[in-house]
Amino acid sequence: KRTEGMAIRRTGYDGWLRNIAVALGNAPPSEEICNALNQHADDASAVVREHVAWALRQQAEKAARQHPDSHRTLQPATLGK
Repeated sequence: KRTEGMAIRRTGYDGWLRNIAVALGNAPPSEEICNALNQHADDASAVVREHVAWALRQQAEKAARQHPDSHRTLQPATLGK
């Protein structure tokens, strides 16, 4: 009832998850973000999986750029799949 007439109704649940994945991919690198994204890495929706994989790559690339000399960067579980 609280979302009647709102854009979230038009995007649907999968669209909402896709948008969240894009936002998290654009966020500063964070292990917590990677953990949250990994929870949807095997989502039933191909669109969600694709955007989660993109977001995880973005997180890993940002972490590597932030700490180029470090051997420890964010290693999202799905990157090795």
